[in-house]
Amino acid sequence: MSQPVFLGVDIGTGSSKGVAVRADGRVLARATRPHRTATPRPGWFEHDAETVWWADFTGIVRELLAADGVAARAVAAVGVSGIGPCLLPADAAGRPLRPAILYGVDTRATAEIAELTAELGAQEILARGGSPLTSQAVGPKLRWLARHEPDVWRATRRFFMASSLLVHRLTGEYVLDHHSAGQCDPLYDLDARRWNDTWARQVAPGLELPALAWPGEVVGTVHPAAAAATGLPEGVPVTAGTIDAWAEAASVDALAPGDTMVMYGSTMFLTVMGERPMRHPALWGTTGVRPDSYCLAAGMATSGSLTDWLRELTGSDFATLLAEAERVPPGSRGLLMLPYFAGERTPLFDPRARGTVIGLTLRHGRAELYRAALEATAFGVRHNLEAFADAGARIDRLVAVGGGARSLWTAIVSAAIGLPQQIPAETVGACLGDAALAAQALGVDTAGWNPIVATVEPDEDWRAVYDRRYPLYRELYEATRSISHALADEVTAE
Repeated sequence: MSQPVFLGVDIGTGSSKGVAVRADGRVLARATRPHRTATPRPGWFEHDAETVWWADFTGIVRELLAADGVAARAVAAVGVSGIGPCLLPADAAGRPLRPAILYGVDTRATAEIAELTAELGAQEILARGGSPLTSQAVGPKLRWLARHEPDVWRATRRFFMASSLLVHRLTGEYVLDHHSAGQCDPLYDLDARRWNDTWARQVAPGLELPALAWPGEVVGTVHPAAAAATGLPEGVPVTAGTIDAWAEAASVDALAPGDTMVMYGSTMFLTVMGERPMRHPALWGTTGVRPDSYCLAAGMATSGSLTDWLRELTGSDFATLLAEAERVPPGSRGLLMLPYFAGERTPLFDPRARGTVIGLTLRHGRAELYRAALEATAFGVRHNLEAFADAGARIDRLVAVGGGARSLWTAIVSAAIGLPQQIPAETVGACLGDAALAAQALGVDTAGWNPIVATVEPDEDWRAVYDRRYPLYRELYEATRSISHALADEVTAE
């Protein structure tokens, strides 16, 4: 008798990915669909839910079901994840009313962040929700919507993230996982692990809040319309899903206290798990994936998106750029870069920060610039890890995941932070975690699905260079902040 198959699909910033995995952990099929993120104005980042989220999902599922060794009748459960926290306003029937406003890279609600912080109190927000209000928070974006798009707001009754929209389309259920809800600041109470109804009514009056579930909890089954759209059999269980970074942590089983994940994606994201709520004014404190866990998270506004920008700018390809950068010594021959090309999230929370390159001479070329970009993101990781330590988080092990986890990049990061990084067999990412959570929901032991196969140790010679360079990185931001803000304000005013 054939083994059951579990599907996992993740909606990313620049592409979506899916896997079909057998109960023993063997990946039977993979699928990827690239897509574009709309930037209708500076600081705005949006996805059309129909042509990106749902179209990617249905296309990926059909591709997986058509692969050799995957039979639709063998699919035992489906797990989903996606970028977040996002805001997709919808009417009472769940129909999207405008494109989704994306996570912290979208900085349109700056005024509303300041307004709500003054209204509710910064300390009270941190104490009750676990995180300060930043561009990552959903609450200020809800108020922005009410203020700037009143016609849309009048029709809004529900809101979705990428994962919860997929769950709704598959099952008809209006549900959000606890972790994603925990990033809807200030609408969620971290200690009570439920919606903060008083603040929700104050921030978003009339909004129907979704039911809450844990990411690996089955919340419904595939209904007939979804079966027709996807090719999935009716009645297949669907888990609640979550935000991609936490599904990624599940993919490498980095869910125990002290487990720390570094996710190399379009943006760099870090999570560290703990046994109790953790709070820091420069980080995000949330629930974990499991009911007994909590998490402290950090996220940079760029990483892979920065290297992709350089690839497009130079007209080259990643393999060539990496090969050239490998021949450049640490320190990029005197170049130093700030990676704030889309503002910065943690630990600066500065949407008006801007990218900076200093030390340029006529001898520098694309190889030095590319290595400087990798080093800039590595310094950003170090900055965030220092904030983790400040918050009292315990870092027992570091696991690297994502598309950049098998390259020069991880070597540079380990040297910059002075810590080893474990590399799992599969770095395909969140979709594997989605499949694992779906399997666990049906009682499957997934402990051996994704073993650690390598460890990247810090190069001590590189580390000495980066220890000298890191203080300059921190100083450069302080020295150029007022100039960056003035330039950002000038563009915003256009």
